[in-house]
This record gives sequence, structure tokens and C-alpha cells, in this order.
Amino acid sequence: MDHQGQFRRAALELGIPDDEISRFSQHLRLAIGLSGGGDGSPVGHIGGLPRLPVGMKWPSAGDIPLPLLLSVDCGALPRVDGFDLPADGTLLFFVHQEMDFGASRADPGQYARVVYVPDGTETAVAEPPDSACAGERIDVCADLRADLPLWLEEGDEDWHEFWEDLEWDDMSPFQQQLARYMERELPHLDQLRSLAYGLWSSGAYRVIGGYADDEATVGSIMAKTLGKGEWLSYLDEDALQLASEWIPLANEGRVYEEYYTKFMIRHDDLAAARWDKALAVTIFDAP
Repeated sequence: MDHQGQFRRAALELGIPDDEISRFSQHLRLAIGLSGGGDGSPVGHIGGLPRLPVGMKWPSAGDIPLPLLLSVDCGALPRVDGFDLPADGTLLFFVHQEMDFGASRADPGQYARVVYVPDGTETAVAEPPDSACAGERIDVCADLRADLPLWLEEGDEDWHEFWEDLEWDDMSPFQQQLARYMERELPHLDQLRSLAYGLWSSGAYRVIGGYADDEATVGSIMAKTLGKGEWLSYLDEDALQLASEWIPLANEGRVYEEYYTKFMIRHDDLAAARWDKALAVTIFDAP
């Protein structure tokens, strides 16, 4: 489906200039929400047992087996413009969240794996080496949601208070540039944002695609890939560049006082199916 065309036609009907729609659309991504208990056909499952190629061992880090987080049937997922997921086959995400959270920067992928199983591969249901590797199976259905980079998002009260409380003289040159861009180039930002959210409104807890949706995730990517520590502000040129280059392959929502994991991958690695380049970011959200 031509989602960009659908959005453009709806925005033009609201009287928004075409060039402004184009500028906004450059930042708009669609994500695939995964929810249990929906009315549609299942596209995968959380937990449960994976189907692995015959003869393949359960993924592990040395003698530590990695629990299955999610399995999705790529052929059953809705297609999204500009998101180069395989047209068929199965993606499986394994991670030992507690170990990944404390993993050394020298080997950030040690406790996580992404496994792709092409269609036509002879598979069998894998027996877990440990009961903790296979949680309760929950089938999930898919729908779409609109996603914007954090600096254009709406709804995070703390974030917008931070942005609105910035005095002009306290902003960096890059932050001033962002502020001018939003004011001058996107005067209908509220309307465009509301339109996108109205067209694609999934509230799913687990998501494929979209953006890295918090500072902790982008900070962890920078720390694991560049060896740099986290910064104080998401409104940083390096941070926003990094967030635009990476896309969530599997994104768990924030859970207070629990671990949650986001599998991130660069666009070019996704297009080339370099699954070993995916990076797991596990966060523990303390109150």
C-alpha cells in the first residue's frame, strides 16, 4: 500500500501546502505494532518454542542458553514503505536480558542473537535446554502506528517541558536550528502529527520499525558502537544522526522495575540481511 500517498492526499484535503507535507513526511516512519489477543490472524508469538532449522542448536552464549523473546513471520507482516524486512521467512529474537544488560562493551552482542530462517528451510520445534528459555507463548497480531523522532513527538510531558523551558540563549547552535526549522518549515506541525496518529494509531507494547524512542536507547547504541558515554540531551546533533541511521527490529516498550530489550539495526545492514550486525540494547528501568 502507498502509505506516503495516503498521507499526502489526506493532508492536502486539510489545506496544508504540498512542500510542507513533503518536509514532514521525511521524518515520518510507520512501525508495525504487535499485540496479543487481537482479532486478526497471528503474525508471530512472544515466548514459546521456536522452529529452528533441523540440526541447529538452541542459540547460546557459551554454556548460557538465550531465551526466546519473539518470533515473527515476515510474510504475514504488513509491508511498510522504506522498511526492508524480508518478504518471507521467520525472524527469531533471542536474548538473556539480565546478562545483556551487564555485558561488556567489548562484546555487546554476546548475550543476544537474531536468527533468520528462510521459507523452504526444513525446521523442527526446538526443545529448550532450560525451562527459563521458553516463556508462556502469546500469539500476536499486527497493525500500524505512526512514529516520529523524539524531537518531533508529542505526548511525553517531561520531554516537552524540557524543550519548552529552553531559553534561546541557553540553546546550542544546533538546538536553535531545530527550533527555527519547526517554527518556519512546519507551521502545521500539530495538524500533520494528529493526522498521522489518526491514520495509524497502534498502541502496541511491542513494535517493529519506527525510531529509537528514548535517550537511553540511543545513548546505549553510541556507547556500544563508538565507545562514547551517554550525553545529557537527546537534542544533540550526533544523537539525532545516530537515531536516524538505526531502526528497531524488535522494540519492547518501557517496563518499570523490569528489563526490556530493543533490537536495533542500521538501514543498510537490514537491506543486506546482515543479521549479525543487529545490536540488542537491554535497559533496566528503575523508578
